[in-house]
Amino acid sequence: MKIYKFGGASVNSAEGVNRLARIVGNNTDNLVVVISAMGKTTNMLEAVVDSYFNRKPDLTDNIRKVKDFHLDIVKNLYKDKGNISGLLENIFGQLDKTVSQKPSLSYDFEYDRIVCFGEILSTSIVSDYLNSSGIKNTFVDIRNYIKSDDNYREGIVEYDLSKELVKSAMTFADTKMYITQGFIAGTITNQTTTLGREGSDYSAALLASMLNAESVTIWKDVPGVMNADPKLYDDVQIISRLSYKEAIELSYCGATIIHPKTIKPLKIKKIPLYVKSFINPDEDGSVINDYTERVKMPPIYIHKKNQVLLTLTPRDFSFVAEERLSSIFLILAAYKVKASLIQTSAISFSLCIDYNQATFNAMVKELQLSYEVLYNTDVELITIRHYTKEILDCVFAEKIVFVEQRSRLTVRFVVPTN
Repeated sequence: MKIYKFGGASVNSAEGVNRLARIVGNNTDNLVVVISAMGKTTNMLEAVVDSYFNRKPDLTDNIRKVKDFHLDIVKNLYKDKGNISGLLENIFGQLDKTVSQKPSLSYDFEYDRIVCFGEILSTSIVSDYLNSSGIKNTFVDIRNYIKSDDNYREGIVEYDLSKELVKSAMTFADTKMYITQGFIAGTITNQTTTLGREGSDYSAALLASMLNAESVTIWKDVPGVMNADPKLYDDVQIISRLSYKEAIELSYCGATIIHPKTIKPLKIKKIPLYVKSFINPDEDGSVINDYTERVKMPPIYIHKKNQVLLTLTPRDFSFVAEERLSSIFLILAAYKVKASLIQTSAISFSLCIDYNQATFNAMVKELQLSYEVLYNTDVELITIRHYTKEILDCVFAEKIVFVEQRSRLTVRFVVPTN
């Protein structure tokens, strides 16, 4: 049994869904297909959340954008819409009903119960289209089987319970293929949670571990794990083999090719992870596995954008010691903020974080109760793994650098976005 995971870029159009159909249709093994929201649907639904929670007048327009995007894909995908029209009407009706209610006081709760519609829409369309094309499959609402706590937007999975439920649902007794969602889960009281932005890879890894899969394949719009973004660098190359350890380091540094939580469930069961191109599926791509020998790596460049550089200085001029750091991280945790980079001095603490417009100002106000807070927006974090002095001289000779950190294998810079 294998796990295939398709990201939003792979199903952002009728052509993309047809590519998916060809790939899964050529498979002869038992298969679980994990699918993300189509294209930039999550971004569109985040705009819906903002409008709904903050009572903005553009709510109807933002919902219409979500509906039109999916209806356009269906229009180009089906000759005879058949069952899908009623299916979409039902899902859109659920979304309309959700936003017709008065929002709760919890932004994160509302976020999860609205953003999940992206995955429900994509899997419903793909499952129905495959069945109508003769590729038989069974639709599974993963919220009924992967169970998490109620830490909305960053649900912590109850692994043992989820494993029991997943194995009872995905028996392959009367089907060779299940279509299900990534990124979303459910609590034991059937409230929707999400597993962290871009968490569909993690969902695929969890299912692989629970079902003892032979392998996981992530289908991307790139030919494999690259040593740099081809939009930013010339002469990029595919890294054909990576160890689990190297993959974890890259994901922690901000490489978007793999979600940071993905590797651990696979490493425990020693399940290989393939990264392949959905445009050219016959190409080898990359494999991440339990390599014990040292695998020679080229320099790897990672750009993490949409960052904020914060510098905190205690108002009482005290040292930034352990108790200070503890209080800072408690505040970050309360706002579900993860530090991409941290650096301390005697009386200041700097950190680079993802910019979240919805919560940033409130977090800064809380920090200002105890600290002088300075920050730079529109910065990016550049990481180079396996760097050389020549590379640093070439890449950063003309750049303004706010923060620099080096270790034996990794150098990281916070620089202005432009």
